[in-house]
Amino acid sequence: MDRIKVFMLGWEFPPFISGGLGTACYGLTKAMDRLGIQVTFVLPKMVDSKYSTHVNLLTPDSRTPTSTVKFREFKNVVFHTINSPLQPYSTAEVYQRRIEENLRQKYTSHTGTTSEYSGSLDYNSDMYTEVHRYAEVAVELAEHEHYDLVHAHDWMTYPAGIAVSAIKDRPLIVHVHSTEFDRSGEHVNQMIYDIEREGMERADKVIAVSHYTRNIIISRYGISGEKVEVVYNGVERNGNDNWILAETGIEKDEKIVLFLGRITMQKGPEYFLHAAKKVLDVVDNVKFVMAGSGDLIHRAIEMAAELGIGQKVLFTGFLRGEDVRKIYKMADIYVMPSVSEPFGIAPLEALDNDVPVIISKQSGVSEVLMHALKVDFWDVNEIANKIVAVLKYPPLGMTLRNHGNFEVRKLRWKDSAQRCAQIYGETLMQLEKCIS
Repeated sequence: MDRIKVFMLGWEFPPFISGGLGTACYGLTKAMDRLGIQVTFVLPKMVDSKYSTHVNLLTPDSRTPTSTVKFREFKNVVFHTINSPLQPYSTAEVYQRRIEENLRQKYTSHTGTTSEYSGSLDYNSDMYTEVHRYAEVAVELAEHEHYDLVHAHDWMTYPAGIAVSAIKDRPLIVHVHSTEFDRSGEHVNQMIYDIEREGMERADKVIAVSHYTRNIIISRYGISGEKVEVVYNGVERNGNDNWILAETGIEKDEKIVLFLGRITMQKGPEYFLHAAKKVLDVVDNVKFVMAGSGDLIHRAIEMAAELGIGQKVLFTGFLRGEDVRKIYKMADIYVMPSVSEPFGIAPLEALDNDVPVIISKQSGVSEVLMHALKVDFWDVNEIANKIVAVLKYPPLGMTLRNHGNFEVRKLRWKDSAQRCAQIYGETLMQLEKCIS
């Protein structure tokens, strides 16, 4: 068989990432590129050259519905971006406000006024409509591409994946990084759930990032376990240890407990803060750093003040690139109290930077890390006890760092990419058997 050609659909990619999906898409695609897999990657946004240190814009004309970008580090991957305001991890309400602001700004730039904007512009005020508009443009792109199969990442791209698969009768692989139950608990958005379920039902294979997620796919979406495969995420090795710490307001003798992730219900920020309060009752020389943004950021700030620990909690906002690695280098321990975490790349990054980790048992990453302290997300007493133990007993922290760092070295994107390639090959062979 010739080299496999994949038409891939995703939400986000560096330098614009707002969560683990962008990190995963980057790591997986980079590893596929090195394996010689040819990938056409379609994204629902423009890449701003102001932030794109590793991107060449080939056709950066914002008047066209699509643009092509070239990442200098890739040899076998071509990226197409579709002008679309789709944004990962948004609720329908947040999305609606963003669409309206885009409409307002675009109308103002055309007319020079701030009066009522036209509803006939390129952007749509409904998430469902926009997801399907993205699918329509993706189909137009796909008509001019040669590909063996379609690989769609998470729900926003499933309608596009179904359509692109259908126009040339190619197999569809859907990659589940998160489900609506992870994001919303039992209060699911029915529209998103329906899109997720249809994507999984129509797919030839479903890739889950953990057995935790695989069980949700089978039990909550009614998908046959025979077509759900598990491919764990990896971590990109960090070889730069030369960090100069900026002024942060943290004293030299203070320990740092780190929360890094979206500040949303799914990530359990309130449990982190309640545990912080209990830790500070017995240990004083510690600061708690919450790095990230999200719809609960203002509530988290208020909660820290209400708990009387506001002066001990530092909110950094969203971090990217070197700032992420810098905060890991500053941290003494990383805590992930997620309520429902399909995988969880951040603990791997923390261990890769020699930071011991405490992780929620309700996470996929707990399946692959043996040298991590594990807790139920709701058990703030146990979270606090484990934080105190690591801070007070250096040998424990050293053991977790050394064994955890060794363990995480075995989790590489190359292995994830090879497993995906194996699934591609098996799917294509099955198709050939059906045809013959």
